[in-house]
Amino acid sequence: MKQIVVLGAGYAGLKAVRSLQKKEGDFHITLVDHNDYHYEATELHEVASGTQPKTKISYPIRDVLDTKRVTFIQDSVVKINPESQSVELKNHATLQYDYAVVSLGFCSETFGIKGAKENALEMVDVPSSEKIYQHIMEMMKKYRETQDEKYLQILICGAGFTGIELAGALVDGRKDYAKAAGVSEDKIKISCVEAATRVLPMFDEKLADYGVELIKKLGVNLMTGCMIKEIKPGEVLYTKGKDDPEVNTVAAATIIWTTGVSGSQVIGESGFEQRRGRVMVNADLTAPEYPNVYIIGDVSAVMDPTSNRPYPTTAQIATRMGLHAAKNLYNQLHSKPTEAFTFHSLGTVASIGNTHALGLVGKTQVKGYPASVVKKSIMNKSLLDIGGLKELLSKGRFDLYH
Repeated sequence: MKQIVVLGAGYAGLKAVRSLQKKEGDFHITLVDHNDYHYEATELHEVASGTQPKTKISYPIRDVLDTKRVTFIQDSVVKINPESQSVELKNHATLQYDYAVVSLGFCSETFGIKGAKENALEMVDVPSSEKIYQHIMEMMKKYRETQDEKYLQILICGAGFTGIELAGALVDGRKDYAKAAGVSEDKIKISCVEAATRVLPMFDEKLADYGVELIKKLGVNLMTGCMIKEIKPGEVLYTKGKDDPEVNTVAAATIIWTTGVSGSQVIGESGFEQRRGRVMVNADLTAPEYPNVYIIGDVSAVMDPTSNRPYPTTAQIATRMGLHAAKNLYNQLHSKPTEAFTFHSLGTVASIGNTHALGLVGKTQVKGYPASVVKKSIMNKSLLDIGGLKELLSKGRFDLYH
């Protein structure tokens, strides 16, 4: 019996398992993840803001597995040894495999900014997102004790897709923060520091400008063209432009880091040729030199022929990679040729709070409340696609009118 290991139960890995377990064949799958639950990574900002509980964006991995075909191991991957076809785990015995699907996810990237790791809160998984909300509420209580307005300041480092969505969710949570602090909502100050002068570059200028104006109308202080130089406890140091010698500071008791991510460190430690934890894979999603190892999701880099740059790492492409890797691996099991992976984006939608959003569906622009309905429908599709009808009915976003 052929042994298949799937490392990581995010969008890519769990989709690969869900696809493979439906197929007949003389093989067994072992799925490894350090959590016993799958979570919708695209919704972490709602947990961080406290506008949704973690239970709304997660479900037990075992609930969606065929236990006759799949063994689940909750553990952390230490190292992959492609030469010996083995995987070292932190707390379990080494696994041997005939085929591997590597989808180990992402970690926060600080780009060498001094103090970023020590003095800013990251948002990379459910625990770190919960920690942000807990920290915000603690700061509100400290304001009650001290009347020091720095505790009412929330600062996001990075106004990319994640930073903008987080800002919108924090606006929704402002009422609860104000209640905890004993102040009016307008006293809760939310700022976003971004080095680029143009926000949301994945959209055309007109649509991006709509998003910027919406963010500002909601009371978020958008500080573009500000390059972060250092983060100190409760303080961000920045310059206005690359060559500006004057260092400015902005104080905030809550500092959240959303400037970028890289692939899992395990990729580099396992000897794969990589850049920022991502491997430039073959056309069929296998690792260079290892046709029995598929690398997908956030640890994979696939070139977009139109831009000559790697596709952005999104849930949409990760899910498609998982499906394609499963198809190719099944072909290999039956001595059939693999096929090249192709990707055509169905669109991108950014939520700005619960009832506002903007983005593209295909090539059609969507804005405001209709876009927020589209955004929730995208999450529902993901729940159905990976988790199935049961997870959709229990976790789906049907709060379309508030």
